[in-house]
Amino acid sequence: MCKSDNYKKKVWKISNAWNQTRRMKRFAAGPMTTPEYYWWWGKRVNDNISTLSQENTRPIKKHLQVIPSQLEIIMQDFEKMSLELGRKIEQLEEEKMRLGLDVDIQKLEAKKLRKENNKTEEHLDSLKTDYKKLRLSIRTASLGKTS
Repeated sequence: MCKSDNYKKKVWKISNAWNQTRRMKRFAAGPMTTPEYYWWWGKRVNDNISTLSQENTRPIKKHLQVIPSQLEIIMQDFEKMSLELGRKIEQLEEEKMRLGLDVDIQKLEAKKLRKENNKTEEHLDSLKTDYKKLRLSIRTASLGKTS
């Protein structure tokens, strides 16, 4: 910093001036104080902070609200979506089970219809065979009458 003797003199003068100003304020304030001054000095904690009235005070818990972090919000959204998807999965599984039962019923009905169809075809074949035999017997009977 400054290494000259002039620098030390300036610091000494400033220090003395500061001490004299503080002493003067105390001296002047002592005998000449008024009740308003005492009221002001007692009220003055810090010029920048006003004192609070007790009328509008709320408990500290209401002032200190817990604000969820971004991660907590994302987790809550994920849990909601997970629950919704879980419900949808359950619904789809129930529908799949119902459709599976419907498919089983349809397969049983198709199998039953195939069996009936096979029996009908067998019966038709039997009727055709009987018809052929009947025609043959009619032919042989008519041939036998003429002779």
